[in-house]
Amino acid sequence: MKIITPAEELLKSLGVTSPDEIDLEAIAWTQGVRVYFKPLDGCEARIIGVGDTAIATVNSKGSPGRRRFSLAHELGHWKHHRGQFMVCRADEIGDFSNKASQAERHADSYAANLLMPRYLFLPSLRTFRKLDFEIIRKLSEIYGVSLTATAIRCISLGDEPAMVICHNHHGRRWFQKSSLIPDYWFPRKDLQAESSALDILYGKTKSSSASQLRCVSAEAWFDNYRAPRYEVVEQTIKISDTEILTLILFEDNDMLEE
Repeated sequence: MKIITPAEELLKSLGVTSPDEIDLEAIAWTQGVRVYFKPLDGCEARIIGVGDTAIATVNSKGSPGRRRFSLAHELGHWKHHRGQFMVCRADEIGDFSNKASQAERHADSYAANLLMPRYLFLPSLRTFRKLDFEIIRKLSEIYGVSLTATAIRCISLGDEPAMVICHNHHGRRWFQKSSLIPDYWFPRKDLQAESSALDILYGKTKSSSASQLRCVSAEAWFDNYRAPRYEVVEQTIKISDTEILTLILFEDNDMLEE
């Protein structure tokens, strides 16, 4: 039996039954939070409250998906850290590298559950047969969140043994794997020449189109004694001038044996 999170409880109490009903400003109002969007320097969002009322200010210069996640993040602080003045920098909201503080991780988790609640997101995901970045992009548009946040949600909630890895020019930044994948499949820090991800990261193109799904040796991504015996399916997309996301699919069930 799955535990309903506080964010999902709130959505259900408000009668939310579809993604287009997740109106964050209206939801914030029900929680005593007034929302303002204006240009901010040095932070992405902030919230300050007294008693049962608060004001959340979100950087208006961010993308629509960024603004939504930032506001949901601040509502997470209001839920878990009421009574504290919280100022969140851009690198603190949606920091998937596990370097964020416990408070920021709590707020990020609340935001993910508020924007992509399990009871809506999982049925949406299951309407598609095979996970790839085209599907992830469609879901990101439906739920109004970033490609990165959607990819992580697909991996963490989905039924498919898969992994998403973020790299920049300094190596691996973070990764998220399905619970179906044993811990010994831990991704390499540095990209290997056998993977097309290396060319995409250092290529001059700024295209946001994903590469084709292709089979590569598991050695291109993992350094363990099992890797030479298997292949994985990879697909990479450039999310900024200096960062890429790679989707790794484990299609051989023998790879999942402990």
